[in-house]
Amino acid sequence: MAGPRVFPLSCVVQQYAWGKVGSKSEVACLLASSDPLAQISEDKPYAELWMGTHPRGDAKILDNRISQKTLGQWIAENPDCLGSKVKNTFNGKLPFLFKVLSVDTALSIQAHPNKELAEKLHLQAPEHYPDANHKPEMAIALTSFQGLCGFRPVEEIVTFMKKVPEFQLLIGDDATAQLKESVGGDTEAMASALRNCFSHLMKSEKKVVVEQLNLLVKRISQQVFDGNNMEDIYGKLLLQLHQQHPGDIGCFAIYFLNLLTLKPGEAMFLDANVPHAYLKGDCVECMACSDNTVRAGLTPKFIDVPTLCEMLNYTPSPSNDRLFAPAQSQDDPYLSIYDPPVPDFTVMKMEVPSSVTEYKVSTLDSASILLVVQGTVTAIIPSAHAEIPLYRGGVLFIAANESVLLKITVPKDLLIFRACCLL
Repeated sequence: MAGPRVFPLSCVVQQYAWGKVGSKSEVACLLASSDPLAQISEDKPYAELWMGTHPRGDAKILDNRISQKTLGQWIAENPDCLGSKVKNTFNGKLPFLFKVLSVDTALSIQAHPNKELAEKLHLQAPEHYPDANHKPEMAIALTSFQGLCGFRPVEEIVTFMKKVPEFQLLIGDDATAQLKESVGGDTEAMASALRNCFSHLMKSEKKVVVEQLNLLVKRISQQVFDGNNMEDIYGKLLLQLHQQHPGDIGCFAIYFLNLLTLKPGEAMFLDANVPHAYLKGDCVECMACSDNTVRAGLTPKFIDVPTLCEMLNYTPSPSNDRLFAPAQSQDDPYLSIYDPPVPDFTVMKMEVPSSVTEYKVSTLDSASILLVVQGTVTAIIPSAHAEIPLYRGGVLFIAANESVLLKITVPKDLLIFRACCLL
């Protein structure tokens, strides 16, 4: 393959309404740091930074030696850059989309289908499910990051039923009794009872949902006004969600799903059929290339409650079980590897102290995308006798089997994330 195999990228910013505004957004800050000409508007949301080949956000190559092309166009002409296994497994396409997300408004109660269901949904309703691929995701916190993930232990849900009568009314007496009876029983019985309860809630009549939600909001607001702590029923979060999505059934999902607050570096993996929602904060996200999302609340987008209720994994588990811990590299003390049980992507985190002057990026049989979150370096490319300066927010594409040396040019700790495909 002739020409450069390592080059910087100009990535695509998505200004969705749920994003953080202006310089409050990590996306905007990364953009401003990497591009001195970038004009950050303090009254516009900066929700997502896309690094990849998605047709709605194909990164542009910033290299004068390559005529103006997007990353997707260049990979189509040079598929060997992906690495032999990746090229053959994913038909010559980059299998992942790498992102930074800055969330200020709760982002939909949703789940993603497995490949079998994705193919079925795509055939039935391509306008809502535009491809036939699955969409597993990994979110790694950059700041304190709050989200919902997976069903809570049944005992916790039963406790909420007792403390929140408005919640129990929507579920109904029969489904509530079934769930209570399942406590301590076998996993299948609990999952069946949980499915029944969640389906009753999500299929509730809109008018009744609004009535009960308004009653709950009024009750919590009065208690808070009187100086009472309502955090045993997530009073503050409930009021926040209702303010963002008035009258939305998804507000009640906090009593079914685990609430996670990730510290920087902590992660959650969202496999097929796992219910989840992002609530607030900044994260690095990596996902399989797909647009298939089944939604049921906290969103103005198309919702598909029957499909969601049918597809979900109803196995309850404690919130700590939803944390996805990285593995520490045996060869590199500064490298942590988030390797989920899917073939499409792996994320690496490199935390290099300021005392180190040079850092060798590991050579992989996979194309990868590298993001500088903190620090200033010069990337030295031995195969091309080239040097590329990278600042905070800088993004580098690295073809398979390429060697890159990072020379730290400002004595400051370095934080880098790298998305790749380890087959």
